[in-house]
Amino acid sequence: MVNPLDFAEKFAVLPKGIANRLNILKAVRIPGLVVLLLAITLLNFQVSAQQNSNGANKKFVVCIDPGHGGTQPGTFGKFTKEKDITLKLGLKLGEIIEKNMPDVKVIYTRKTDVTIGLKERAKVANDNHADLFVSIHANSLPESTPDQKRQSIFGTETYVLGLHKSQESLEVAMRENSVILLEENYEEKYQGFDPKSPESYILFSLTQSANHESSIYFADLVEKQFGEKAGRKSRGVKQAGFQVLWETAMPAVLVEVGYLSNTKEERELNTEQIQEYIASAIFRAIRDYKNKVKSLN
Repeated sequence: MVNPLDFAEKFAVLPKGIANRLNILKAVRIPGLVVLLLAITLLNFQVSAQQNSNGANKKFVVCIDPGHGGTQPGTFGKFTKEKDITLKLGLKLGEIIEKNMPDVKVIYTRKTDVTIGLKERAKVANDNHADLFVSIHANSLPESTPDQKRQSIFGTETYVLGLHKSQESLEVAMRENSVILLEENYEEKYQGFDPKSPESYILFSLTQSANHESSIYFADLVEKQFGEKAGRKSRGVKQAGFQVLWETAMPAVLVEVGYLSNTKEERELNTEQIQEYIASAIFRAIRDYKNKVKSLN
């Protein structure tokens, strides 16, 4: 097994990832607002740190959410189902955390190939008072996309809850949210939310989470690890209206680890080594995030 603490140095000379906080908040150019946003970030960290200090023995809790599962396969590659890749990566990430961070408690929304709704996934994190929620997914372009484009687009993306900034982000959110259509009584369960309607996503812009800035900070750590240390192409940190992120009560991200529509990347995502690199990158981001929270306590 690759040592996640040592592996980062192997890719130290790679170009920097494109994810950074100012890419997300391009409209925020006024210095006063930037200072305000940074202050909010620090406040969120301090609140999280105070919550962690309630009880001397309370561990930092990470909820790992392997996307899809059971009757919800997710997207497809030529020979891969998204649900299988996400489960392997989720279990590997948890194993690395437990081996290297004994002071962290790992919980999972699923550890086997079972069906679980988006609301139930968030409930697992909320009921266990998680400090961080990491949902793992794999991306794909529509089958109608010309093959040349399908083979030219690849790389990682890490999403936080927010109003989508592009049609591409909206389409990703719609695809991932569409799993609720497979759930019983979904209209009542999700209070009329329609994952296929762009109008439904206005809701997310009106209910920005208090953990938004902390989520952005962690998402940036993840993408920097991918782009700078793990040898993956980082496509950056993005915002979109993901139902599972909206339901959570802690800093939360949704990580798209690569494109199954890209044949080369699909093959890579099925290899033990690349899975180790990806899981180790997310682990190091979690470690750095936790250390930052602890330093503000």
